[in-house]
Amino acid sequence: MKKKIFKDILGKKLSGEKITMLTAYDYSMAKLIDQADIDMILVGDSVANVVLGLESTKEMTMDQMVYHASAVRRGAENALVVGDMPFESYQLDIAQATCNARRFIDEAGCDAIKLEWFDHCLEVAKEIIKAQIPVMGHIGLTPQTAEALGGFKVQGKDTESAKKLIDQAVALEQAGCFSLVLECIPDKIAEMITKKISIPTIGIGAGLFCDGQVLVTHDILGLFDRFKPKFSKQYLDLSSIISSAVMLYRNEVLSGQFPDKEHSFTVKQEVIDKLKGGQN
Repeated sequence: MKKKIFKDILGKKLSGEKITMLTAYDYSMAKLIDQADIDMILVGDSVANVVLGLESTKEMTMDQMVYHASAVRRGAENALVVGDMPFESYQLDIAQATCNARRFIDEAGCDAIKLEWFDHCLEVAKEIIKAQIPVMGHIGLTPQTAEALGGFKVQGKDTESAKKLIDQAVALEQAGCFSLVLECIPDKIAEMITKKISIPTIGIGAGLFCDGQVLVTHDILGLFDRFKPKFSKQYLDLSSIISSAVMLYRNEVLSGQFPDKEHSFTVKQEVIDKLKGGQN
């Protein structure tokens, strides 16, 4: 394996090879994902839900996101690492948005940032890109502003809203984004967007026709059960495996089975004898 570069990601769209992306929030998980040759790792603000137990991704701060992104970068040697701009880190002030994006690059070592669509998204994206920071766009269901979209539901189901999504995708490509996340969009609309723009589309609940896919790693491993999105697939029930291991550990400690000789350190008997003799 070798370090992925943006040319590799674009090349996969051109060749028709699918692009893979997963989330990570710490060194250990990032290293495992990287070893599986996943193309990109998203340090998502979903860390709020699946790691920190918060109700909303809107509660994440830049300091927290940079902290997690730094850990991921240390574990990911080959994948492109994308830092997810948290709520109000880019919507309030363009200059501050660029400074916050720069933190992901300079402090955390990320390769790019991701920002969700909002009213002034194009203006902000252009400024960040002008600062030579690669930007991944995000349209469709944008969790940070889901309330304004009518809640967590599929977007683009009628002609007018679908047309808006297509226009947003084209505009973000023209602004200079290197790729685009499509979340909770009907598969045929996602296919139209994917064919219309030259940059890769990464789907999450957007069907088979996107250039690539991204999911929350905790969802595919069965590590988060508070909410199970329709679009996510659980590949392993790791929660049950971990619970069984923890219970086994507890039982062995209580029964005196652990630690045994194999998991203990020894000392020569003469040392013990001398210590005991010195106590007389």
